[in-house]
Amino acid sequence: MAISMTSVDKASLSRFMTESFEVLGLTPEDAGIFADALIFSELRFHPGHGQGVRRLRRYHERIAQKLVDPRARFEIVKESPALALVDAHNGIGTVAAARAMTLAIAKAKTCGIGQVIVRNSTHYGSSAVHACQAEAAGCIGMAYTNAGPEMAPWGAREGAVGTNPWGIAAPTGLGFPVVMDFALTTAGKGMMLWRSREGKKMPLDWALTPEGEITDDPDAAMQGALLAIGEYKGYGLAFMTDVLTGVIGGGGFGLTPYADQGKLDVSHALTAIDIEWFMPLDTFKTRMDAFAEMVKSRKTRPGFSEVLLPGEQEARRVARKSTNGVPLDDEVLADLTALGRELGVSAKIDVIGPYREDVL
Repeated sequence: MAISMTSVDKASLSRFMTESFEVLGLTPEDAGIFADALIFSELRFHPGHGQGVRRLRRYHERIAQKLVDPRARFEIVKESPALALVDAHNGIGTVAAARAMTLAIAKAKTCGIGQVIVRNSTHYGSSAVHACQAEAAGCIGMAYTNAGPEMAPWGAREGAVGTNPWGIAAPTGLGFPVVMDFALTTAGKGMMLWRSREGKKMPLDWALTPEGEITDDPDAAMQGALLAIGEYKGYGLAFMTDVLTGVIGGGGFGLTPYADQGKLDVSHALTAIDIEWFMPLDTFKTRMDAFAEMVKSRKTRPGFSEVLLPGEQEARRVARKSTNGVPLDDEVLADLTALGRELGVSAKIDVIGPYREDVL
């Protein structure tokens, strides 16, 4: 069963999100940062990933219940020319990570590399948001975060580490950056829920039942643990992501993040590498373009029409949605509209019409 979608105007959606966050208590600057990040994710990813504007309701609830502080301090606990440790004071994770990457970029411009670790934070959204922030400043950006223990360690049936997504972005001369952005689980529960709503089975390598059995039934797996990409290799990467974020940062790790809804205790690591320290940026882009040509010129396998670069499919999605309108799940659009009325938001989401394209 196809999920009904409606295309909306991107600019109006951005205005609506920004005003909504201001009404929820964020400063105008932070509201803009947060809205831009969610619009970025809405344009870039499949809506089933759940990292876009649908999260507004959840943030409204958490702020109303005082489970997250919309005006939390961004406290630099310790720093050197290249490093910083930040306490986010249970604030908006997306905003804290964006500010941390801004700091990492500034340090990279001085030292060649900058790294900022954030502790005592909350959900930070898509890793690509923060990695691309550095790419736009002429750096290679790397963003990692830990998360709630949804992934089963290899051989276990209970979760102990998070989806722990990675984002790495680098500039090119191709009109879009190369971007690697993925969770270390094969899929998340957002995509499982999407499959359930479509009435479709899911691949057998997505998740387990609570009893530890593999399953293609998304409903049966919703209460079970998620499976890692590459089996034990993905689990190893997720384990080490906790080391690179929560363990070394003095924050939560393993079973700790999300254990207390009033203090999610999430930790992030944001890194920027200044390309100009190594070579002129244009030289780097020329070398990246040559690398891309090497990859894309390879003969394709049966069933494939082309070789794509990391982030190329997403770049096409962004271009398409920016031109033709942003497709929103009708349930999400109705909820945003209702929430806007509840909050007294004056900005309106302009509807273009039913979404009729074959791809998301």
